[in-house]
Amino acid sequence: MAIERVPDVVFKTRVRDESVEGSNPYRWEDQTTQDIFGGKKVVVFSLPGAFTPTCSSNHLPRYEELYDEFKAQGVDTIICLSVNDAFVMFQWGLKIGAKNVFLLPDGNGEFTRKMGMLVDKSNLGFGMRSWRYSMLVNDGAIEKMFVEPDFADNAGGDPFEVSDADTMLAYLKGTEAAGVSEPRLEFVG
Repeated sequence: MAIERVPDVVFKTRVRDESVEGSNPYRWEDQTTQDIFGGKKVVVFSLPGAFTPTCSSNHLPRYEELYDEFKAQGVDTIICLSVNDAFVMFQWGLKIGAKNVFLLPDGNGEFTRKMGMLVDKSNLGFGMRSWRYSMLVNDGAIEKMFVEPDFADNAGGDPFEVSDADTMLAYLKGTEAAGVSEPRLEFVG
């Protein structure tokens, strides 16, 4: 059975809360799949890890750079998802200067596993991480996915060809590049 909707999970996030005293004015907040995707047009791009070279030099910054163009195409939210905890995602966002893209921690890898995108990157000392992909989600329904080629555990490379911001924006504008195909993925429960 192909994945047609994003899986139901609870994300453990940290949100700023001025009522919290001390030098760390944040609190834990559970956000469900429905909270994040319900009634919204969302672009998600997932990557192997915060602070990693391609993710930090190109993947996230380009989505930030094109944010206004995505909004002009009716996108409500752009989400960067990674199998990292909320603290790592927060610090990475500060370091990168992310202001428009919502950095969503999938600390336990549950969403990524249920998407069928969890891969073993033990060959790099990363453990279990997300394969690089992007998708357009309308009210929880997956409209389009761009999955990097050569999906495999302990892959020798980290392809970055189709999950980029420009490919997704071209799709939204109806000018999708020829030869970029949509893989059929199986739901992993």
